[in-house]
Amino acid sequence: MTLTPSTVLHADLASFVSFGEALTDMVREGPDLWRSRTGGSPWNVAIAMSRLGQLSAFAGGISKDRFGQALWQASADASLDLRFIQQFAKSPLMAYVHEVDPPEYCFVGDDSADLHFRPHALPAGWRRALRWAHFGSISLTREPLAARLVALAESLKDDGVRISYDPNYRITMDSRYDRTLERMCRIADVIKVSDDDLRGLFRSRDHHLGLAQIAAWNPRAIVMLTLGERGAQLFHPKGDLSASPPVLEGALDTVGAGDAAMGGLLFSLMQDPQEDPEEHLRWAVAAAAAACTGAGVHGLSSGRVSAFLGLVRVQPVEVV
Repeated sequence: MTLTPSTVLHADLASFVSFGEALTDMVREGPDLWRSRTGGSPWNVAIAMSRLGQLSAFAGGISKDRFGQALWQASADASLDLRFIQQFAKSPLMAYVHEVDPPEYCFVGDDSADLHFRPHALPAGWRRALRWAHFGSISLTREPLAARLVALAESLKDDGVRISYDPNYRITMDSRYDRTLERMCRIADVIKVSDDDLRGLFRSRDHHLGLAQIAAWNPRAIVMLTLGERGAQLFHPKGDLSASPPVLEGALDTVGAGDAAMGGLLFSLMQDPQEDPEEHLRWAVAAAAAACTGAGVHGLSSGRVSAFLGLVRVQPVEVV
């Protein structure tokens, strides 16, 4: 089947929509060797949700060149609702990844396609179908897109839509980002951060200071703190929990693990919001583990994640 921007793969509009950037990662694999990879944190979260079985869409702008078409095809392959993707005859947004561990990024995208995304051009009736909207990453630093997305998030919150937020810290998120960070934290129902995110966002060596500030802004939010190979913690109105990931063997690819964890948490919350917080955290950590062992977010499935659930150990957070 030939896919065009008018192709509709879903009879119903998506109940989960992730807003922001889809981009091309140019990953350095040698002194003169670079490999392209489709990516972007919000796009990855949309992919994860779709792979787990949720009717999902990515809403953002992509280019019409080969890079944009690769994103379009990967979105179709993941069964995203393509009506939410807008294509423009503009340059692609690129991320040059000089180092993978720890990651070092350089973003290139002056007047690129992502900046031209228009919420008013989304399919008719989309807001009525929406249950959950996700925001975050560098899209909230790139004007004029950032202002549109923050205003949209606040408007959706007023409509009763649940909001998730992953700031996904990058070096461009300096003091100029502080107001956006606060606004998004105040309206979010779920916030996902890593310890490195907190140190960068709040410009402090002690990531606990950032957690305390987020709690002061929004004491009702569910906050997930990801800790890499040490697992994750969930700060929930019903109690604070810590989860240790399963022991993984063989070659691991951690790219997209944080986005997979976000997808696992949100999928669990959408499927059974009354489930115990322990189960939601297990889904998050199990999804991250599944992503590390095969094809990232694209390799996720409910069955694959379920196989890891029993290997995730959850306990109350120790009070120091």
